[in-house]
Amino acid sequence: MPNQTPRPTIHVPGTTSHTIAARDGHREGTLRYLKAGTGAPLVLLHTVRTQAEHFRNLIPLVSDRYTVYALDLPGMGYSEIVPGASYEEPAMRAGVERLLTALDLEDVTLLGESMGAVLALTTAADLPDRARRVIAVNTYDFRGGIARSSLLARVVVAGVLAPGVGPVVAGVEPKAALRRILRGGLGDRTALQTDYLDELLQVGSRPGYPAVARGVYQNLPSLIAARARYPEIKAPIHLVYGEKDWSRPSDRVANKDLLPDAEYMLVPGAGHFIALERPDVLAGLLKAAA
Repeated sequence: MPNQTPRPTIHVPGTTSHTIAARDGHREGTLRYLKAGTGAPLVLLHTVRTQAEHFRNLIPLVSDRYTVYALDLPGMGYSEIVPGASYEEPAMRAGVERLLTALDLEDVTLLGESMGAVLALTTAADLPDRARRVIAVNTYDFRGGIARSSLLARVVVAGVLAPGVGPVVAGVEPKAALRRILRGGLGDRTALQTDYLDELLQVGSRPGYPAVARGVYQNLPSLIAARARYPEIKAPIHLVYGEKDWSRPSDRVANKDLLPDAEYMLVPGAGHFIALERPDVLAGLLKAAA
């Protein structure tokens, strides 16, 4: 991988770090992923503005049952930043599918949270012969997205998306502001640990990352449009929502109507980032599925 980033400051016990090279003739970068455990393959897909270490609390709970692959989505975490790359849903889904096809993973359980939940669902629609099950946690496919977190989040997102000044705003990320925005996605605000916040800020300082951040915020319409793919999925689906997630009851009902055969769980007291505050709930679902 090009030496454009510092090394991660967090090590998830039992994991090793790997990369997948870009394919010749494609506008894509090297992808980084964490691997741990033994057993059937489990692919973990992170949320908006995070990375593979988002699952630091979940991986040790399930690595005795699964071979875990936690991906840094294109341009995020320590995956390569490609100038001018798209962060629309199809482009990010292509990154997930590269992981599955490059490693020839079959009978895969896909667990994604937020943006990662949408990608888990659409990847299962694209690759039905490889997908065994989908656990979609707090799907990020509704109007407003992270801007529903708080007034501060609305102001920041509006600034990032604004013509002209947007790229400048995207490059300014005070620690206190990021902490407040992320805590707005938690029922238990102590679940956002300081070392993880520092790691996210380090990634945010990578050359070119402001363009990635702006592209991700701009991609919400494509994530909403991706809901049209949900009925194509053949694999069993488990929809999981935090009681205090940014989605509204009407958003959840709309997805239940699209996926009438899906199992459904509401996690009391939890917010948008269930992998941070209630990894035990997700581990329980995965162990039951295993």
